[in-house]
Amino acid sequence: MASTSVSRVLPASPQKVWALIGGFDALPDWLPYIPESTALEGGRVRKLANPDGDVIIERLVGFNEAECHYTYAILEAPFPVTGYLSTLRVHPVDDRDDLAEVQWSGRFTPNGVSDTEAEELFAGIYADGLDALHQALAA
Repeated sequence: MASTSVSRVLPASPQKVWALIGGFDALPDWLPYIPESTALEGGRVRKLANPDGDVIIERLVGFNEAECHYTYAILEAPFPVTGYLSTLRVHPVDDRDDLAEVQWSGRFTPNGVSDTEAEELFAGIYADGLDALHQALAA
């Protein structure tokens, strides 16, 4: 099993960041790679579409409002991995009410690619996503 994690300190309070990203169906609000999300099964599943028209289906497997994080599994996607499980988490920054650290991490089993290739793929996705989140918060 392979894993990767990326984090960024962002210029907004943890509450503001969580208000933007904490909804499981909120990816289109801050992530340009996912312009469309449809909530299914009472919001526990999201059907995503990327700009190329690829479909990604994910299931919410854990959610903690008080601790500002959720965990999801990919059920269907064009990625070369299986058993994908990821967590998106917002942390406070010590002694700073105007900053938040966001961590996006995942673990998965590469399928047809090396551990390193799969880890680099998701590290890039997470880094690009957190850069987009930074831009959305600055707007």
